[in-house]
Amino acid sequence: MKNITLGFSFFFTLLSFGQVSTNKAHDALVEEFLTNCAEKHNYVYEMTEWQDCLDQGLKKDSTVAYLWQQKAMPYFKCKKYEVGMAFLDKAVFYNKQEWLPYRGFMKCIFSRNYKDAIKDLEECIKLYGNGYRMDHTYGFYMGLCYLQLNEYKKAEQLFDDYVNDIYKNRQQLEHPTAYFYQAIAKYELKKWDEAIAIFDKALKIYPEFSDAKYYKAICWLKQGKTKEEVVALVGVAREDAAKGFSINEDNTVYETYPYQKKFSK
Repeated sequence: MKNITLGFSFFFTLLSFGQVSTNKAHDALVEEFLTNCAEKHNYVYEMTEWQDCLDQGLKKDSTVAYLWQQKAMPYFKCKKYEVGMAFLDKAVFYNKQEWLPYRGFMKCIFSRNYKDAIKDLEECIKLYGNGYRMDHTYGFYMGLCYLQLNEYKKAEQLFDDYVNDIYKNRQQLEHPTAYFYQAIAKYELKKWDEAIAIFDKALKIYPEFSDAKYYKAICWLKQGKTKEEVVALVGVAREDAAKGFSINEDNTVYETYPYQKKFSK
């Protein structure tokens, strides 16, 4: 029994050493071919040079998931979604826990493959719990997908759960984007009073939130408010939007988020 125990101990020591060594080797390749090569170029106008650097690293070790993700990322930002997704699939293959949530996010916000995004995000929750990616939970992004698929009751439940969870478990955090989409689900379900109350919560935190004002104005219209009141609020929303006050998420630089109002000039 002692020999067996020692044998297993030696095996796991070797296994752990191998994992550490592999990670160090991966880190070295990332530094050499991403930090000291690809990032010396601007992929906006030097995409070939960026990709060539990463390809050199992947020739040395094709299992470095981060290099595959870095091949994918600029293509998504250039709206070449299918090209990028092929590389992102490789990243998921080599490091599922790290890149499956990211792929779910990218399918939701960038390539807009909502049913596929839901599959990825559901798998993430099953395997890893309802974790966070890009500031929000996997469930939050599933809610966005369901909004876009017109499955408003499912979206409503997910956003209700999300808002309640962050308030309860993150020191009474109130997030204007979370409130906005919770209100949008109510809006789509024609729950005008509830939607307005939640838009007001978002506006209390973020007073210049143009999208919240715009949809609140539509709720007013549905409730029978005067045309003058509705038009006035839309006008304020337009002014705020012109100043850049809209959905406050990092990736709005690259993509229009669901229900983000783009006012004509």
